[in-house]
Amino acid sequence: MPGGRSRSPPPEQADVVVVGGGVVGWAVAYWLKALEGRPGAMRVLVVERDPTYSRASSVRAVGGIRQQFSLPENIRMSRFSASFLRTVNEHLGVPGEPPVDLQFNPSGYLFLASERGAAALERNVRLQRDEGARVALLSPARLKEKFPWVNVDGVALASYGLEDEGWFDPWALLGAFRRKAASLGVLSCVGEVKSFVMSSNVGLVATGQEQPVSRIRYVNVHAADSREYQPVSCAVVVNAAGAWAGELAQLAEPRLRLPLEPRKRFVYVWHCPDGPGLECPLLVDTSGVYFRRDGIGGNYLGGRSPAEEDEPDTSDLEVDYDFFQEKVWPELARRVPAFAALKVRSAWAGYYDYNAFDRSAVLGAHPGVENLFVAAGFSGRGLQQAPAAGRAVAELVLRGRFQSLDLSRFGPGRLAAGEPLAESAVV
Repeated sequence: MPGGRSRSPPPEQADVVVVGGGVVGWAVAYWLKALEGRPGAMRVLVVERDPTYSRASSVRAVGGIRQQFSLPENIRMSRFSASFLRTVNEHLGVPGEPPVDLQFNPSGYLFLASERGAAALERNVRLQRDEGARVALLSPARLKEKFPWVNVDGVALASYGLEDEGWFDPWALLGAFRRKAASLGVLSCVGEVKSFVMSSNVGLVATGQEQPVSRIRYVNVHAADSREYQPVSCAVVVNAAGAWAGELAQLAEPRLRLPLEPRKRFVYVWHCPDGPGLECPLLVDTSGVYFRRDGIGGNYLGGRSPAEEDEPDTSDLEVDYDFFQEKVWPELARRVPAFAALKVRSAWAGYYDYNAFDRSAVLGAHPGVENLFVAAGFSGRGLQQAPAAGRAVAELVLRGRFQSLDLSRFGPGRLAAGEPLAESAVV
């Protein structure tokens, strides 16, 4: 994949080390260089352990973007990102290279609510509209009129995004961030961070008590399948390790566990020549099953997040086809009768960087390590919110505060304080 000198060994020194070369990590790196006061004055290094991206969450995502959330910060981040994606070549275009083509499909999101969920859906839409999002509320009759292929049984209300919602190519966005960041001088290397060299002083931690507060002096970048490692001295570390961000944070500060963990999700691809046509949005059913069109040849993709007690083993990326047969297909066929005759063609599995505490992103300074910043825990929204989250974390590193968007409520301190900021609209 072009962009980023990923085969270069790590340097001995960097001002900022970004651990994790997914779309969030590269977005942080891009914004650090785009916003630096003196171009070329800051050395930024991105460390990625999988240069093939064969297991990376970014490229295994469905690629959706929406503003239909229950928290104002999530709505604002996605509105920022939508604007960024609309003008992506103004940000990520590289002179002398072909323009960025994200293959954006603006078909919207369609959320269906049962009688039990209708009031919450209506509250969310009021908030979304207050934040400037264009979202329509549809009665069952209006829903059936607009999308005749939908079975409206059990639907009390629906919300439909009219603007800046749909899906795009995850690989294209990741590649664009990498190429642009590399053109601005961002360094990258292949390796895994397995340890830090720390120093300590005394200060206030998240509990409000005076305790030793750590500081990272060196990041030890280990070569693949080797005991060899290169210590990289640095002033700041950004933890953008996605599904493994919790493990990385634990290496730096064992006393304070961040509840960030990998969760495996399956995406199934099927063919149905009589299924919904070109107007098909990304539909999220009352059951939690979702699907969207994939191209124009009667192909679709979708899936469902499992119940907490049915979470699959995360030690591999094997696909459970029985889950589709038992938990996904029956709901698809109930909601879209044509899908009773679908044929599964392929499937893949990927990881959510899941925040088990409140399913909201963790963005900000680590409460126990004074030069560690966290950008993780998006719970399936990292791809679409990367442009906004990357800028926010870069502003925090460079200027000590959020400027474009106030995301202070997403700070890691809320985890230690036991104050959840729950996002209910998680797919």
